[in-house]
Parts: sequence; structure tokens; C-alpha cells
Amino acid sequence: MSDSPTDVQDQGTEAAVEHHSDATTHFSERYSDVLSKVNETLDQVDWDQMGKLGKAAGIILAVCVVQVLIKGVLDTINLLPILPGLLELLGLVIVGQWSWKNLTTSEKRNDVVNNLQNLRKEYLG
Repeated sequence: MSDSPTDVQDQGTEAAVEHHSDATTHFSERYSDVLSKVNETLDQVDWDQMGKLGKAAGIILAVCVVQVLIKGVLDTINLLPILPGLLELLGLVIVGQWSWKNLTTSEKRNDVVNNLQNLRKEYLG
């Protein structure tokens, strides 16, 4: 009598595992097909003829893709119950250490301001 419920659960688990592996295989195949088509399309493009507008559009597209990937990673981290709080605490500790190291005396604060001004001159002219 006690064997029948476990048999039913095992069959249900096996079916779920098979369905999951089929879905993963199907997704992997579709993903491979899409990537191969994208690569073929990109190989056909003559990048030397692209002007500034084309390069800017490519950069904007790349930035959008990276932002979507980063959002996915951050959403995944937020799903874990304790990790977001620990990361916030880590950020506060790092900011506190940096502030203690660089902002405690007026001499150190002046050095930080000078470094920021030098970076601004270097990059903005």
C-alpha cells in the first residue's frame, strides 16, 4: 500500500524531468538557429561602408543588449531572499571605508577634488 504513492510520484517526476529536458533542448536548438542566422546576416554587412550613423546605431544596439542582460542578472539576484540585503550592506561598507580613507582630513579632500579636476581636464579638454 505504501509503494503506490511513491510510484505515482516517481512517474510524475520522470514526466516533468523529460518535459523540462525537451524544453531545454528545444530552446537550445532555437537559440543556435537564431544565432547562426544573426551571424550570417552580420557577415554579409560591409562594415567599411558604414558611416558614423551606422556605427552609432550599432553602439546603441549593443548598449541596449547589455542593459537587458544586466537587468536579467539583477532580477535573478533579487529573487534570492538574502542576497540583495547583503549586497546593499557590502556597498555601504565599501563606501564607508573609501570615505574614511579619502575624506577625513581637508588635505585628503583637496586631493580628491584635484584628482577629479585632472580627470575632467584629461577627458573633456
